[in-house]
Amino acid sequence: MWDDGIMKFAQMMGTGILESLYMTLFSSLIAYVIGLPLGVLLVVTDKDGIAPLVWFNKVIGVIVNLIRSVPFVILLISVMPLTRAIIGTTLGSTAVVIPLIIASAPYIARLVESSLKEVDKGVIEAAQSMGATPFQIIFKVLIPEAMPSLIIGSAIAVTTILSYSAMSGFVGGGGLGDIAIRYGYYRYETGTMLVTVAILVLIVQVFQELGTMWMKRSDKRL
Repeated sequence: MWDDGIMKFAQMMGTGILESLYMTLFSSLIAYVIGLPLGVLLVVTDKDGIAPLVWFNKVIGVIVNLIRSVPFVILLISVMPLTRAIIGTTLGSTAVVIPLIIASAPYIARLVESSLKEVDKGVIEAAQSMGATPFQIIFKVLIPEAMPSLIIGSAIAVTTILSYSAMSGFVGGGGLGDIAIRYGYYRYETGTMLVTVAILVLIVQVFQELGTMWMKRSDKRL
Protein backbone atom coordinates (compact mmCIF):
# COMPACT_ATOMS: atom_id res chain seq x y z
CA MET A 1 0.00 0.00 0.00
CA TRP A 2 2.82 2.39 0.89
CA ASP A 3 4.60 1.67 -2.40
CA ASP A 4 1.34 2.17 -4.30
CA GLY A 5 0.86 5.53 -2.59
CA ILE A 6 4.36 6.68 -3.51
CA MET A 7 3.89 5.49 -7.09
CA LYS A 8 0.59 7.36 -7.46
CA PHE A 9 2.12 10.48 -5.93
CA ALA A 10 5.11 10.29 -8.31
CA GLN A 11 2.79 9.78 -11.30
CA MET A 12 0.66 12.73 -10.24
CA MET A 13 3.73 14.95 -9.90
CA GLY A 14 5.13 13.73 -13.20
CA THR A 15 1.88 14.56 -14.97
CA GLY A 16 1.82 17.95 -13.25
CA ILE A 17 5.37 18.74 -14.37
CA LEU A 18 4.62 17.77 -17.98
CA GLU A 19 1.42 19.81 -18.03
CA SER A 20 3.17 22.85 -16.54
CA LEU A 21 6.02 22.60 -19.05
CA TYR A 22 3.53 22.18 -21.90
CA MET A 23 1.52 25.25 -20.86
CA THR A 24 4.63 27.34 -20.24
CA LEU A 25 6.68 26.48 -23.31
CA PHE A 26 3.84 26.37 -25.83
CA SER A 27 2.38 29.64 -24.53
CA SER A 28 5.84 31.25 -24.54
CA LEU A 29 6.40 30.24 -28.16
CA ILE A 30 3.10 31.69 -29.39
CA ALA A 31 3.44 34.76 -27.16
CA TYR A 32 6.87 35.47 -28.67
CA VAL A 33 5.46 35.12 -32.19
CA ILE A 34 3.11 37.98 -31.23
CA GLY A 35 5.22 39.90 -28.70
CA LEU A 36 8.50 40.08 -30.60
CA PRO A 37 7.06 41.94 -33.63
CA LEU A 38 5.07 44.17 -31.27
CA GLY A 39 8.22 45.07 -29.35
CA VAL A 40 10.07 45.82 -32.59
CA LEU A 41 7.19 48.03 -33.76
CA LEU A 42 7.21 49.92 -30.45
CA VAL A 43 10.89 50.75 -30.96
CA VAL A 44 10.84 51.40 -34.70
CA THR A 45 7.75 53.66 -34.68
CA ASP A 46 8.84 55.65 -31.62
CA LYS A 47 9.40 59.37 -32.18
CA ASP A 48 13.16 58.70 -32.06
CA GLY A 49 12.89 55.43 -33.99
CA ILE A 50 14.11 54.58 -37.47
CA ALA A 51 10.59 54.87 -38.93
CA PRO A 52 8.66 57.26 -36.64
CA LEU A 53 4.88 56.87 -36.62
CA VAL A 54 3.85 58.44 -33.35
CA TRP A 55 0.06 57.85 -33.48
CA PHE A 56 0.55 54.17 -34.33
CA ASN A 57 3.13 53.82 -31.55
CA LYS A 58 0.74 55.35 -29.03
CA VAL A 59 -2.14 53.07 -30.05
CA ILE A 60 0.01 49.96 -29.66
CA GLY A 61 1.42 51.28 -26.39
CA VAL A 62 -2.05 51.88 -24.93
CA ILE A 63 -3.26 48.39 -25.92
CA VAL A 64 -0.15 46.76 -24.46
CA ASN A 65 -0.44 48.73 -21.22
CA LEU A 66 -4.16 48.00 -20.85
CA ILE A 67 -3.68 44.23 -21.11
CA ARG A 68 -0.59 44.28 -18.88
CA SER A 69 -2.48 46.16 -16.17
CA VAL A 70 -5.07 43.38 -15.72
CA PRO A 71 -4.07 40.84 -13.03
CA PHE A 72 -3.72 37.38 -14.56
CA VAL A 73 -6.36 35.70 -12.39
CA ILE A 74 -8.94 38.30 -13.46
CA LEU A 75 -7.87 38.00 -17.10
CA LEU A 76 -8.09 34.21 -16.82
CA ILE A 77 -11.72 34.44 -15.74
CA SER A 78 -12.60 37.27 -18.14
CA VAL A 79 -11.51 35.41 -21.28
CA MET A 80 -13.31 32.16 -20.37
CA PRO A 81 -15.98 32.72 -23.06
CA LEU A 82 -13.24 33.19 -25.67
CA THR A 83 -11.40 30.13 -24.38
CA ARG A 84 -14.57 28.04 -24.55
CA ALA A 85 -15.26 29.28 -28.08
CA ILE A 86 -11.76 28.34 -29.29
CA ILE A 87 -10.96 25.21 -27.28
CA GLY A 88 -14.46 24.00 -26.39
CA THR A 89 -13.75 23.95 -22.65
CA THR A 90 -12.28 26.12 -19.90
CA LEU A 91 -10.71 23.21 -18.02
CA GLY A 92 -7.35 21.56 -18.55
CA SER A 93 -3.89 22.68 -19.55
CA THR A 94 -4.76 23.40 -23.20
CA ALA A 95 -7.55 25.79 -22.19
CA VAL A 96 -5.08 27.82 -20.11
CA VAL A 97 -2.87 28.45 -23.14
CA ILE A 98 -5.29 31.09 -24.49
CA PRO A 99 -5.21 33.42 -21.45
CA LEU A 100 -1.50 32.75 -21.01
CA ILE A 101 -0.81 34.02 -24.52
CA ILE A 102 -3.05 37.06 -24.07
CA ALA A 103 -1.35 37.96 -20.79
CA SER A 104 2.20 37.21 -21.92
CA ALA A 105 2.42 38.74 -25.39
CA PRO A 106 2.21 42.40 -24.17
CA TYR A 107 4.68 41.63 -21.36
CA ILE A 108 7.11 40.15 -23.89
CA ALA A 109 6.60 43.15 -26.17
CA ARG A 110 7.79 45.47 -23.41
CA LEU A 111 10.78 43.21 -22.64
CA VAL A 112 11.74 43.23 -26.33
CA GLU A 113 11.29 47.00 -26.51
CA SER A 114 13.56 47.47 -23.49
CA SER A 115 16.25 45.20 -24.96
CA LEU A 116 16.23 46.90 -28.37
CA LYS A 117 16.46 50.36 -26.83
CA GLU A 118 19.72 49.31 -25.18
CA VAL A 119 21.42 49.10 -28.60
CA ASP A 120 23.96 51.89 -29.11
CA LYS A 121 22.43 54.58 -31.30
CA GLY A 122 25.82 55.10 -32.92
CA VAL A 123 25.61 51.63 -34.46
CA ILE A 124 22.17 52.41 -35.88
CA GLU A 125 23.31 55.77 -37.22
CA ALA A 126 26.30 54.09 -38.87
CA ALA A 127 23.99 51.61 -40.61
CA GLN A 128 21.72 54.47 -41.76
CA SER A 129 24.69 56.42 -43.13
CA MET A 130 25.60 53.38 -45.26
CA GLY A 131 22.12 53.38 -46.77
CA ALA A 132 20.63 50.46 -44.82
CA THR A 133 16.84 50.17 -45.04
CA PRO A 134 14.68 49.94 -41.90
CA PHE A 135 14.26 46.18 -42.45
CA GLN A 136 18.01 45.72 -42.76
CA ILE A 137 18.61 47.75 -39.61
CA ILE A 138 16.05 45.65 -37.70
CA PHE A 139 17.34 42.24 -38.78
CA LYS A 140 21.06 42.95 -39.18
CA VAL A 141 21.67 45.55 -36.47
CA LEU A 142 18.96 45.89 -33.82
CA ILE A 143 18.12 42.23 -33.16
CA PRO A 144 21.71 40.85 -33.44
CA GLU A 145 23.11 43.59 -31.19
CA ALA A 146 20.34 43.13 -28.62
CA MET A 147 20.47 39.32 -28.70
CA PRO A 148 22.09 38.77 -25.25
CA SER A 149 19.52 41.05 -23.62
CA LEU A 150 16.70 39.42 -25.60
CA ILE A 151 17.79 35.99 -24.38
CA ILE A 152 17.87 37.06 -20.74
CA GLY A 153 14.47 38.66 -21.27
CA SER A 154 13.14 35.38 -22.68
CA ALA A 155 14.29 33.52 -19.56
CA ILE A 156 12.48 36.08 -17.40
CA ALA A 157 9.38 35.82 -19.59
CA VAL A 158 9.29 32.01 -19.40
CA THR A 159 9.58 32.00 -15.60
CA THR A 160 6.82 34.63 -15.39
CA ILE A 161 4.58 32.54 -17.66
CA LEU A 162 5.32 29.52 -15.45
CA SER A 163 4.07 31.47 -12.44
CA TYR A 164 0.95 32.45 -14.41
CA SER A 165 0.32 28.80 -15.27
CA ALA A 166 0.51 27.91 -11.57
CA MET A 167 -2.25 30.45 -10.84
CA SER A 168 -4.51 28.69 -13.34
CA GLY A 169 -4.93 25.89 -10.81
CA PHE A 170 -7.67 27.99 -9.19
CA VAL A 171 -9.91 27.30 -12.21
CA GLY A 172 -8.85 23.71 -12.88
CA GLY A 173 -6.11 24.57 -15.31
CA GLY A 174 -3.98 21.53 -14.58
CA GLY A 175 -0.26 21.36 -13.90
CA LEU A 176 1.62 21.83 -10.66
CA GLY A 177 -0.52 24.78 -9.63
CA ASP A 178 -3.64 22.64 -9.80
CA ILE A 179 -1.98 19.96 -7.65
CA ALA A 180 -0.85 22.54 -5.09
CA ILE A 181 -4.34 24.02 -4.82
CA ARG A 182 -6.37 20.79 -4.88
CA TYR A 183 -4.18 18.87 -2.46
CA GLY A 184 -2.02 21.39 -0.63
CA TYR A 185 -4.67 24.07 -0.14
CA TYR A 186 -8.08 22.39 -0.12
CA ARG A 187 -7.00 19.13 1.55
CA TYR A 188 -4.36 20.68 3.83
CA GLU A 189 -1.65 18.30 2.57
CA THR A 190 1.35 20.43 3.51
CA GLY A 191 3.84 17.89 2.19
CA THR A 192 2.30 17.97 -1.28
CA MET A 193 2.35 21.76 -1.25
CA LEU A 194 6.04 21.86 -0.26
CA VAL A 195 7.03 19.32 -2.92
CA THR A 196 5.13 21.28 -5.57
CA VAL A 197 6.78 24.55 -4.55
CA ALA A 198 10.21 22.90 -4.55
CA ILE A 199 9.66 21.54 -8.08
CA LEU A 200 8.50 24.95 -9.34
CA VAL A 201 11.57 26.62 -7.83
CA LEU A 202 13.80 23.99 -9.45
CA ILE A 203 12.19 24.50 -12.86
CA VAL A 204 12.66 28.28 -12.55
CA GLN A 205 16.34 27.79 -11.71
CA VAL A 206 16.80 25.51 -14.71
CA PHE A 207 15.22 28.06 -17.06
CA GLN A 208 17.36 30.86 -15.63
CA GLU A 209 20.57 28.83 -15.93
CA LEU A 210 19.79 27.80 -19.50
CA GLY A 211 19.05 31.44 -20.37
CA THR A 212 22.33 32.62 -18.81
CA MET A 213 24.34 29.94 -20.66
CA TRP A 214 22.67 30.81 -23.97
CA MET A 215 23.26 34.52 -23.38
CA LYS A 216 26.98 33.99 -22.71
CA ARG A 217 27.36 31.98 -25.91
CA SER A 218 25.61 34.64 -27.98
CA ASP A 219 27.39 37.66 -26.44
CA LYS A 220 30.24 38.64 -28.76
CA ARG A 221 31.77 40.77 -26.00
CA LEU A 222 32.48 37.72 -23.78
